Amino acid sequence: MPKNRYQRRELTHNWEEIRPLLKDSAQITYEIIRPVVLFGVSPKERAEETGMSKSAIYYKANLFDASGMASLLPPTPPPAIPKQDRRTLPPPIRQAIVDVHAEYPSLSLHEIASICYVQFGRKPSPHTIKYILATGPSPSRPTRRYKRFSEIDDPVERRRTILKLHAEGWTAKNIAGYLETSRQTVHTTLRRWAEEQFAGLPNKSHARIGLRKVDVKVVQEVKKLSENPELGAYRVSAALEQMGIKLSRATCGRLLALNRDLYHLKLPRRSARFKANMPFRAERRHQFWSVDIRYLDMHRLGGGEIYCISILENFSRAILASAISRRQDTEAFLSVLYSAIRTYGVPEVLVSDSGGVFLSHDARRIYNALGIAKQEIKKGKPYQNYIEAAFGVQRRMADWSFEKAQAWEDLLAAHEKWLRDYNFQKHMAHEERDDDCHSPAAVLNWVKGVQPKPELIYRAFSAIGETRVLNKAGYARFRNFLLYGEQGLAGQETLVNIFQETLTLEYEESPLSKYSVEWQPDDKHLLRVGNPRLYAHPYQLPQLPLWEPAEVQWHVILRCEPKSPRRKRVVRSFIIQLPLSFEELTG
Repeated sequence: MPKNRYQRRELTHNWEEIRPLLKDSAQITYEIIRPVVLFGVSPKERAEETGMSKSAIYYKANLFDASGMASLLPPTPPPAIPKQDRRTLPPPIRQAIVDVHAEYPSLSLHEIASICYVQFGRKPSPHTIKYILATGPSPSRPTRRYKRFSEIDDPVERRRTILKLHAEGWTAKNIAGYLETSRQTVHTTLRRWAEEQFAGLPNKSHARIGLRKVDVKVVQEVKKLSENPELGAYRVSAALEQMGIKLSRATCGRLLALNRDLYHLKLPRRSARFKANMPFRAERRHQFWSVDIRYLDMHRLGGGEIYCISILENFSRAILASAISRRQDTEAFLSVLYSAIRTYGVPEVLVSDSGGVFLSHDARRIYNALGIAKQEIKKGKPYQNYIEAAFGVQRRMADWSFEKAQAWEDLLAAHEKWLRDYNFQKHMAHEERDDDCHSPAAVLNWVKGVQPKPELIYRAFSAIGETRVLNKAGYARFRNFLLYGEQGLAGQETLVNIFQETLTLEYEESPLSKYSVEWQPDDKHLLRVGNPRLYAHPYQLPQLPLWEPAEVQWHVILRCEPKSPRRKRVVRSFIIQLPLSFEELTG
């Protein structure tokens, strides 16, 4: 090495001065990651100095930690395969080619290549297969592996043989030719395996399942009944059942059509269907809402009657709110109405029948407060209420699930499933729409009615309030509980509003406190009260507290013993007899 080949330079760490001196790519990579590996310089700082991305520096530094200097060198290329070895197939593949051709000579070169690909993952060319068949090894199997299809006695073994050959890459045509059976048999076996797996291997009976009820006697009875042109399939089925013959309505319909066509009997006269007048047909969303209560008479689940209260939007036929309840009173109806209005706004008109719960004073007060017009259908014409059609759909879709419910939770789950399926499945009323909206939910979309303020909705739905007088400490006694209202209003009369599971103490339209309540099974007594919330209001006591909040434990909810029933005051009457006079004594 010449002495003056390398010139002496000043030591530097400036990348701009080092970079021109580097020529090899491995040396450049090493100089970039060296401060990171040796001195702990962050990749972010090194990326700003060198211009290489931070992620690349991270990656190359990790490779260097794992493999050392070898990570800087390019990977070693695999050794080149000699040209003469590229066309050489491994001995197992060569032997398989010879054996499969000897077993079934009708296989073409392309079919043998496909079999090799299935078994070994390598597909030789037809020229290679032809060369191996001419110069390859001798067959290792002098006889065939499987018997012919007709020679196999076990039907399960027959179909298993077809599956084995198919798994080796044989086509249905070659399998049928090798086993000397029809292609339809091979296709049927493969299709049954795909559908039923191992259950499709044994034979199956082709006999009819069930009893054959239609005989000559039945046909004659149907012929007699079909002479009356007014009888339909349902009436014929009922008449046969009265005779002790049970046939389905569909079977009776087929026999009726056969007899009337064969003997040229009169067909039943169909009266023109009367198109009912629907006065509450909506032309826009949230123009009409329909509400009604349906009695679920399939069971009681260990309690009283069970009802379904639902509200429907007439234009889209969507169920806006629905609930399963053991009561059909005003409070249960208002709870469902509150849920619908809170989610979808206020309708223009609410339609119902003349039920008392829909026309009560509390309900009318809510209608007037929210600007809802109330209308009733005509008596004796329930079809005018659109919710009746939805209840008919509910009978077909959900009554079977309602009847299977073993607990109240099962009934609620079945109701939730029906509500979801009804709103999101296509509806017959929307079949002819051309906007691709065929379900009630799609037709309703995001459109909502008039949106009142939440405070107005809550105040309108507040139930009939009970009044209580606050004691000296500011508590109101309600159903065996002392609930704090405001000490500054001691002796004042407050309003107790209860709606669903929320209890609020109010004074002159200002909320004082709110609590969550849980009712006992009788829906009259409280089981527990919790989640207290005290509001800021203008009636707070101006006096400063005597103790700091951390020095004393303050309970805003106190449970008290129920009051003993008052004993009726018994008024005893005394009869005072005046003394008799002398004349009365002597007569």
